[in-house]
Amino acid sequence: MTLAPLIPLNDGHAIPQLGLGTWPLDDQQAAVAVAKALDAGYRHIDTAVKYGNERGVGQGIRAAGLDRGDLFITTKLDGEFQGDGKAAAGLAGSLERLGLDYVDLLLIHWPLPGRNEFVSTWKTFQELQAAGKVRSIGVSNFKPAHLERLLAETDVVPAVNQIQLSPAITRTAEQEFHHRHGIITESYSPLGGSSGSLRGAPILAHLGEKYGKTPSQLVLRWHVQRGLVAVPKTGDPDRMQENLDVFDFALDPQDLADLSTLDEGPAAGNDSDTTGH
Repeated sequence: MTLAPLIPLNDGHAIPQLGLGTWPLDDQQAAVAVAKALDAGYRHIDTAVKYGNERGVGQGIRAAGLDRGDLFITTKLDGEFQGDGKAAAGLAGSLERLGLDYVDLLLIHWPLPGRNEFVSTWKTFQELQAAGKVRSIGVSNFKPAHLERLLAETDVVPAVNQIQLSPAITRTAEQEFHHRHGIITESYSPLGGSSGSLRGAPILAHLGEKYGKTPSQLVLRWHVQRGLVAVPKTGDPDRMQENLDVFDFALDPQDLADLSTLDEGPAAGNDSDTTGH
C-alpha cells in the first residue's frame, strides 16, 4: 500500500502530500468513495460545507475503521459563515455532519473581499484553533494581496492556501509568496479541471512513453516535485489508485520545466476578487 509523504506545516502539524478531493460527489457517492480511498492508502480527505457531502464523508471515514489520528480531514466554510464569529457555528455544523471532534484543517473557502469580512473571520478561526476544534487553519482562493492583510492585521500565518493550480495554471507569483511566508500551497483541480486540456497535451504523450506513466500520474508528479499538496477529485477506485501511484519515479529537471510551459496565464484560472461563495 502506498502512503503519501507528509509535508510539515508552519504550526508543527503535517499534511499528506496527496489527498482525495470530494467535489461534486453527493453524500452517498462520497461515503463509498472515501471508504474506498482510505482502503487504497489515502489518509487525506478534502471536503467543504458548500459541497454538501460532509455527512457522506463522515460515513466513509467510519466505514474504513481507521484510527482517527492517522487521518487528515479538511473542510471549508463559505461566505455564509464569514464575519461576527459565524465561523464557530459553521465549524460546529461541520463537525456534527462529519461525526468528528475536530478537523485537521479548516479553510476560509473564498476571501470575498467585497464583503470585507475575511480578517474578522480569520480571527474567529484563531479562536477555534486555540479551543482545539481544529488542528490547523488556512485559506482557499486567497491572492497575495488578501494574505498581506491577514499578515498585517492578525497574529497567525495561514498554514495552507488551497488554490486552483496545475501545469496549465501555474500561479508562480502565488507560490513564491507562499514560500516566502511559510505557507504550504495546496492545489485543487491539479489535473487541469473538467476541460481535460492537459491530458491531450503532446508533451504528456511523449513523457508517458519515457516514464511508462499516465498523463494524470505525470501531472501529479509535477505537483509532488514542486513541493505542492494536491487533492485530485474522483469517485473511481481505479483512478484513485492511479493517482496515488506517483511516488515511485521522478521527472528529470528538464521534463519538470517543460511541463510548466503548458501554463496558459493567470486569466485561465478563476479570479477570487470577483468569484466565490
